[in-house]
Amino acid sequence: MTTKTNAKTTRPGTVKKILPSFGSGEPDKAEIHVHDAEPLYEELRIPNSLKDEDGKEVELKKGAEVEVHIEADKSATTPKEK
Repeated sequence: MTTKTNAKTTRPGTVKKILPSFGSGEPDKAEIHVHDAEPLYEELRIPNSLKDEDGKEVELKKGAEVEVHIEADKSATTPKEK
């Protein structure tokens, strides 16, 4: 059996703000500051709806330390030139 490995990286981040939703039924947004990112691109806004290890819905808190995982299929990458 061959296991396909993807290229990946993990970056630390901090939840800077919780933004209220505008529509009913829509989750609030969590604004995450990604450390080591370019100044104009260091914030991500994602739905503030996660599941814990028991499958229960949870939300991030302002100030929470998080990890941002980026993963790409090997076919979506190219070797880095020296």
